Order: sequence, then structure tokens, then C-alpha cells
Amino acid sequence: QLQLVESGGGLVQPGGSLRLTCTVSGFSVKPYSIGWFRQAPGKEREGVSLISSSDGTTYYEDSVKGRFIVSRDNAKNTVYLQMNSLKPDDTAVYYCASSWLWTILPEQMDYWGKGTLVTVSS
Repeated sequence: QLQLVESGGGLVQPGGSLRLTCTVSGFSVKPYSIGWFRQAPGKEREGVSLISSSDGTTYYEDSVKGRFIVSRDNAKNTVYLQMNSLKPDDTAVYYCASSWLWTILPEQMDYWGKGTLVTVSS
């Protein structure tokens, strides 16, 4: 069964940077896309970014465009989310998830990691 494990969360000051890592294992066929999602306390889970496993096509939600960068290392079965110029509103548990589709809808993702907490605070 496909497994995803996130790492790299932590406490960072506003304006700072963090890089999240999603390591994917247990697949015989690579999922079509890997997405990053986040869920803040009291809010619904939302899609943040998406990357295609095949050609590297990317997608960003409007609030993170120009600040976050998603990338992949197919040799390591790893997807990264570089987060720059972080704001307190970015505070959330961040999850990576896989899908056989090109989709950023949480309900259409097939497998999920357990999440990593990002806290942006002074």
C-alpha cells in the first residue's frame, strides 16, 4: 500500500522559511500527482499546491503564489514544498497526499500522510 510521510515542520518567525518533505513509498505504479494540503484549527482542509509526477507541472493556490515552491526528486520518490515569506495565516498542519488524477480537491486524493505542524509566530 502506498505510504506518504511528511517532515520538516516546526516553529518559524513571520517572514521566515521552511522546507517540507514528502517521502512516498509502497507503490508499484507512481501516482499521477502529489498535493500539499493544510488544515488550520477550526478550518477545513485546503489544497495548497500540486505537482505532476510525470512532467513536473505545478499548481499553486492563490494565497501562496510567489511564496511557495513545489518540486520533486523522482529518484528519491520525494516531493518538497519550499515555503518562503511565511505569515501567521500559514500556521496549520500540512499534509501531502497522492492521486491518480490531476486534482487539488481533498476528497479526490487517494492516500494521505499523517501531517506535520507548521507554526508561524514571533
